[in-house]
Amino acid sequence: MNRNLLQKIRGYDAPEQLKNANLYPYFRTIESEQDTEVIINGKSVLMFGSNSYLGLTNHPKLKEASVRAIQQYGTGCAGSRFLNGTLKIHIELEEALADYLNKEAVLLYSTGFQANLGAIAPLAGRNDYIFIDELVHASIIDGTRLSFGKVVKYRHNDMQSLEQQLRRVEGDGAKIIVMDGIFSMEGDIANLPGIVKLAEEYDATIIVDDAHAVGVIGRQGRGTGDHFGLHEKVDLLVGTFSKSLASLGGFVAADKDMINYLKHNSRALIFSASMTPAAAASALAAIEIIRQEPERIEKLWQNTHYAMAQLRNAGFEIGKTESPILPIYIRDDMKTFQFSKMMADDGVFVNPVVSPAVRSADSLIRFSLMATHTFEQIDRAVEIMYRNAQILELHESISMHH
Repeated sequence: MNRNLLQKIRGYDAPEQLKNANLYPYFRTIESEQDTEVIINGKSVLMFGSNSYLGLTNHPKLKEASVRAIQQYGTGCAGSRFLNGTLKIHIELEEALADYLNKEAVLLYSTGFQANLGAIAPLAGRNDYIFIDELVHASIIDGTRLSFGKVVKYRHNDMQSLEQQLRRVEGDGAKIIVMDGIFSMEGDIANLPGIVKLAEEYDATIIVDDAHAVGVIGRQGRGTGDHFGLHEKVDLLVGTFSKSLASLGGFVAADKDMINYLKHNSRALIFSASMTPAAAASALAAIEIIRQEPERIEKLWQNTHYAMAQLRNAGFEIGKTESPILPIYIRDDMKTFQFSKMMADDGVFVNPVVSPAVRSADSLIRFSLMATHTFEQIDRAVEIMYRNAQILELHESISMHH
């Protein structure tokens, strides 16, 4: 192996340092299904680090649908959608999603990450511009890197900053604005009304990554566009099946012409094997349940408002979140790791988010809610958090006012 490369790889010791300090928080092994309580090392742990917002990952109907699909179609597709990997169940899922999301057509991808690569990369040519919110998901950033377009960042949810960037662009290349609908770490919602106004003024295309918004906001969980009554203004709605829809895979919803173009130009689709039958079937069952049981989303929001009040009451700083993603700002990488470890020792699973994912001064604990959590579980978690925050003397940074 090349000497410089070897040095770089052997010299990478950040994980070892955390392990030596007994603070390593990643790749924790779960021995049960994803639920409000999971088994880790044989012990029951409260799960407040999951993206299963509607608590459907272990729903009997989803499990049954997956088993039936395996019996009918086998375990895998052995090819891409483009060639031999299109199953009848893929078409059924695309049609059900298009109907649910109120879009003309849908195209499935193997993961949500690939859906962003697949939607963004083929659209921007050499003279085109992609404008991204500075806090977009990593998959959007990678999608822009795979395109030939010029990438321009604007300050988070700042319409003045976006307008300045749109105004500076010369030439008549296409302009594409990409943002998260609900931002995955901060939990706030994109200012879609402001973005639509600017897109109309500057003739730009809008791509919304609704990974954390479908099943959460909008009527029946239809996402950010529906939430603001601007559904038809979203040109491409990108989503995933791994959050509310309790499966694995991704999709792009748009008009028929756009989907036709992506079907024949999106390398992330053409050169990747299609979704497994079981994954497609469980996503299909999830959509059905969301449409039949609106009380799930209502319960998710009851839990969200309850947890927000409890956390603020305990003196935690949770920023501008407007969703079931509650960032608890610690504002110190090391203390964030310590806090996460103390919580794990006390039987609560939360996710530490540190630099480079966010600035060190913005490091946080990502606390996320499921429709299936009980108020009692939320109380227990907040109580343990409050106790650990006092031990760590976090009140310096989050002014405990108890």
